[in-house]
Amino acid sequence: MDRIKFEEVANGAAKERSCSVLELIFNDDDNIFELVLGKDGGSVTLDDCEFVHRAILAAFDRNIEDYSLTVGSAGIGSEEADEILKTINE
Repeated sequence: MDRIKFEEVANGAAKERSCSVLELIFNDDDNIFELVLGKDGGSVTLDDCEFVHRAILAAFDRNIEDYSLTVGSAGIGSEEADEILKTINE
C-alpha cells in the first residue's frame, strides 16, 4: 500500500472532522494499519473515527489491498473501538 497516499487520505479526513492523526502504525508487511486521532479543545467522537475509517476504505479497496484498519482516539484503545463498532454494525 502506498504509505504517502494513505497518510494524505487519513490526514485529510481527520482535518475535515477538526481532528489530527496523533499516531499511525503502518505495518505494511502484515497489512495492519492503526490510527489514533486527537482533537484540540474537544473529544474525538465515534462519528469522527467512523468518518476517517470510511474515507480510507473508500480510497483503498480491501479486496485488492487486503488490509486491516483500526481507527481510535487517544482516549479509547483500538480493541475497545473495534468492540464498539461491532455493536453498531449488528
